Amino acid sequence: MTEPPGRRERKKAATRQKIADTALRLFLERGYDTVGIRDVAAEADVAVTTVFAHFASKEALVFERDQDFEQRLTRAVTDRPPHEPLIPALQREVQALVRHCTAEGSAPVRRMIEGSPALRKYEESMSLRHAQALAAALAADPRLSRSATACRATARFVIDAYALACQADDPGATVDEVFQMIKAAWEATES
Repeated sequence: MTEPPGRRERKKAATRQKIADTALRLFLERGYDTVGIRDVAAEADVAVTTVFAHFASKEALVFERDQDFEQRLTRAVTDRPPHEPLIPALQREVQALVRHCTAEGSAPVRRMIEGSPALRKYEESMSLRHAQALAAALAADPRLSRSATACRATARFVIDAYALACQADDPGATVDEVFQMIKAAWEATES
């Protein structure tokens, strides 16, 4: 059983969320390129060093749920019950993540990302990192027994399923369609 976070951890999490919320609001109001870290720090009433203690870069402020995203995907592999097949577990998690990225109010954020070369580049590197983490989780699971290539390819397809669905007219149907292909490819690599 996990211990509930202590007061210090709760305060750190609240400060992190306040900074992220402030940054996103300023980016959407004024434009990503016109808002600096100093602006975010001043508006959130924290020091610039505090912003950097929580976020490695300005781009990271936009993708503040980055670590949670990666952990959710890897936990879909590592924490699934012994009898549960891999692909449905990953599909359910991607569907849940897609619901978040397509929720009401998310369109302005998506437009901001698409309109910024720096944010698009950061998102691409983030996606590669997520795929590497997912591939490592797949390769480490003794129940799966697939080659490193099959694990890396499957991980990339899962990340791409998310990206395609977030931009689709029918996100749920897109996830379902891509996961039919992922399932077929995964089954074809069975030893």
